[in-house]
Amino acid sequence: MAHETVTASHSLWTSDARGDAFPPAHDCRVDVAVVGGGIAGMTTALRLKRAGRTVAVIEAERVGGGVSGNNTAKVTALQSTVYSSITDRHGYRAAADYAAASLAGVAEVAALAGSIDCDLRRAPAYTYAISPDELPAVEHEALAAARAGLPVDRDRGEGIGVPFEVFGAVRLDDQLALHPVRYVRGLADLVDGHGSHVFERSRATRVEDGDPCRVRTATGVVTADRVVVATHYPILDRGLYFARLEPTRAYCVAVRLRSGAPPTGLAISAGSPSWSLSAYEDLLILCGRSHPTGERPGDPYGALTAFAHEHWDVDRVVHRWSAQDPSAYDGLPMIGPYTPGSTRLYVATGFMKWGLSTGTFAAMILSDLINGVDNPWAGRFDPHRFDLKSAPKLLELNGKAAASLIGDRLRRPDTRDLSDVPRGQARVVGKSGVYRDEDGALHAVSLRCTHLGCLVRFNDAERSWDCPCHGSRFDVDGNVLEGPATKPLPRHDLDC
Repeated sequence: MAHETVTASHSLWTSDARGDAFPPAHDCRVDVAVVGGGIAGMTTALRLKRAGRTVAVIEAERVGGGVSGNNTAKVTALQSTVYSSITDRHGYRAAADYAAASLAGVAEVAALAGSIDCDLRRAPAYTYAISPDELPAVEHEALAAARAGLPVDRDRGEGIGVPFEVFGAVRLDDQLALHPVRYVRGLADLVDGHGSHVFERSRATRVEDGDPCRVRTATGVVTADRVVVATHYPILDRGLYFARLEPTRAYCVAVRLRSGAPPTGLAISAGSPSWSLSAYEDLLILCGRSHPTGERPGDPYGALTAFAHEHWDVDRVVHRWSAQDPSAYDGLPMIGPYTPGSTRLYVATGFMKWGLSTGTFAAMILSDLINGVDNPWAGRFDPHRFDLKSAPKLLELNGKAAASLIGDRLRRPDTRDLSDVPRGQARVVGKSGVYRDEDGALHAVSLRCTHLGCLVRFNDAERSWDCPCHGSRFDVDGNVLEGPATKPLPRHDLDC
């Protein structure tokens, strides 16, 4: 299905962005530097400030403008089929730790949001079966979630509020929905001031682990005793996180209806492809169509729009956006010391598409570690754990990256003639990735990712160059959209 005309090709949540509220980085000295101005970084910073420490948050673009501003806006401890997955891979004790931490994350968001204008509301969360084939997965998740300690109930899913048949569901009451960008910016307002800082438009180009540590940006150096890297995908290669994480992209549309009402519950189907449903005011929010980063997505927005038209009386699609999420090889988040035994450098990553709750409990763990407070979940999510049962998955991830690294070098160019590059599309021309914009201008960049040298591939849905090895993304002019790469793709001059 062709893309429907939309009002805005960016997130519903970032559509009311303020002007530059926070300055670029300047030279300063604080107790803790936090790299990344999303929910994990900003919550960590606020908790540390409230514990009496000075902090500086260093954000490459806008606070809340990354994955925290490009999500489903659900804050829930019931997360698709995560508990059956964790139980199957690690046992029920691991699932119980994840459940307890997730419930604490939801409670922490509710507490912090009380003083922030972010449209917070309570709603039940559901994992539902959209077909009879998905019902066993829903029943398995209900058993695993209950054993993990979640107060779930099974029902028919009537409370989701959808105009199609649901064949069964597991429900968790009193979860949250909010405006995530307003929430994260509200946290930033609480962090900034009294010796603490929030910096925007300040990409960290280097982090020096020393006594003290230094975070370097183009406009200043932040010196600190400790550094937290909360960039969603770690930007530093030390610790080899790129070898232990698998990034995936998913897509969302916000839809205005002519008649009828959007869902009242926060729901996601149990199968593949999954259909994630929620609402904001009078808008239907529909998300899904995930795929490994670097693979051609087809027409995800068309598929989401077609699903909306099939089941609702659609007026128009008003926003569309996508987000990228890394998952660890063993299916648990990684939260703690960046390298084994480090007491100065910390990390949080691997949120598995549930960063609003998981990023919050990550902040609780990190702030406790830095403050010398025992945390009951720190050992479970230590980044340097090793699970022998998950070793085959680790080998699979790195085998895939190696295949991309080698195989793409044997790939032939799409064309040798620049006139064959259509408007709004991209082609490989020699050693260049060439995109022709709607005005006919050509944008040419190197295909070699500046992280580890894999060859990037064009994402037609997002008009970006994506790395299939470790998930770095670049715009058509080579500028970094997402790490772990920190340097842009070199631009190529072409004879048009």
